[in-house]
Amino acid sequence: YGDRRKAMMEDIAVLTGGQAVFEALGVKLESLPITDLGRAKKVIIDKDNTTIIEGAGKSSDIKARIDQIRREIENTTSDYDREKLDERLAKLAGGVAKVNVGAATESEMKEKKARVEDALHATRAAVEEGILPGGGVALLRASSSLKADEVLSHDEKVGYNIILRACRAPLTMISENAGKDGGIVCEKVSELKGNMGYNALTDVYEDMVKAGVIDPTKVTRTALANASSVSTLLLTSDALIAEKPKKEKGGKGHGGDHDMY
Repeated sequence: YGDRRKAMMEDIAVLTGGQAVFEALGVKLESLPITDLGRAKKVIIDKDNTTIIEGAGKSSDIKARIDQIRREIENTTSDYDREKLDERLAKLAGGVAKVNVGAATESEMKEKKARVEDALHATRAAVEEGILPGGGVALLRASSSLKADEVLSHDEKVGYNIILRACRAPLTMISENAGKDGGIVCEKVSELKGNMGYNALTDVYEDMVKAGVIDPTKVTRTALANASSVSTLLLTSDALIAEKPKKEKGGKGHGGDHDMY
């Protein structure tokens, strides 16, 4: 929209140390002196995004612009305007990082790229809602604080117990993948307090946050909520379609062949 686009152009001008040019101001592009042009170390433009790296704008001007946007956020009564102002604030107050990923082979490069992208998404989620101790500790601690209502029906108690088992599942699976007994590890971690958990990488029970084993709160929360949503949907279904692997006949089987039932 017109006014919002002008505001974003002014943000870019402040960020790069340039001068925004609008016809309404009576300034023509051809008469603009070179001193009014903004500068940046690098600008990447594609069909969807423009990324400005190391703009040459003055820190004091950028800070003043950030403070102005924050005042506008405090004064606005529109949720939509507040959302757009938050986006502008994030672009000005945030930074740009360049991550170089190298590998010897194409397959290794794709694997590393996927890991970097996962890390970026996890970081964004952590910035939004904070972090929790990883390794399944957070859900295990949350499940221990659940108290069943005495007036629950039989079906409700079944659902309650399913949630309790589901909260233990991540730690159980991590332990089993590390060659440990999941049940024993869960009981051991349950006896510990706070951020203490099982670090499968070092095979040590320690403070997960201090060890750098963390999960974004948003990821942990939405994982449980989405699992609950899908499970509820399955309960309303009369039938499921799944793949059943063929039994091997004699020697080697043919991997990947499945029957549908």
